[in-house]
Amino acid sequence: SINETIHNYFYRATLVSILPKRIVRDNGDIDFVIAPEQIEALDFSGSDALIIRTMPNDSSKTNRNYSSSNPPYMDVACASIIIERGIEHLLIDLPSVDRESDGGVLAFHHAFWQVPHAPNYKRTITELIYADNSIVDGTYILNFQIAPFNNDAAPSRPVLYKVNSE
Repeated sequence: SINETIHNYFYRATLVSILPKRIVRDNGDIDFVIAPEQIEALDFSGSDALIIRTMPNDSSKTNRNYSSSNPPYMDVACASIIIERGIEHLLIDLPSVDRESDGGVLAFHHAFWQVPHAPNYKRTITELIYADNSIVDGTYILNFQIAPFNNDAAPSRPVLYKVNSE
């Protein structure tokens, strides 16, 4: 249960904006993917949480029907980069970090939680967030408000507070 694993509700977080790359799969399908080199190029050192806003970004994300639309997703190789840099909480504005039609593999989810070899259930993935364009990329304090459901998934309300550099 998430209630048994999350006991801290404030984290140092970095918000980044990324334009997913267009790729053509072997079968000719066109996907938009957050690639490992895009994650490698980011500076989110010292953060516990990484918040990814995909571009283009507009308010239609708040009520978009993503079903059967093959939305962007994250390349599974991004998981190891994120883990190596100490990220415990990944927040993203996509419906899933995995490809919509992946045959139930959920490769990114499994890689991020290191399932089945060395499960780390203290990490979280929050999908379908919305970060308005008025919120600039940078460092924040994340107040991670999670509904007290006795389940491995629960609704959450992430709240960001800007860190002043003065």
